[in-house]
Amino acid sequence: MSHVGDASTLPVTWWKSSASAAQSDCVECGIVDAETIAVRDSKNPHGPALLFTREQMTTFVTAAVSGRFGGLE
Repeated sequence: MSHVGDASTLPVTWWKSSASAAQSDCVECGIVDAETIAVRDSKNPHGPALLFTREQMTTFVTAAVSGRFGGLE
């Protein structure tokens, strides 16, 4: 995982979950290239973004869906 200091400089179209609230209290994702996915705080579009490989993102999503982060409700 790496990062960039200003997420707005990335050449991506950002999207957020359809389950996100209207107050922009969520994270947004963007596809940087064939192997890189960026994640940023929707409340801070000029703040940092984390950069994940597709494999890292798949591992995270699989763990979240399977409940491996239980107790975070």
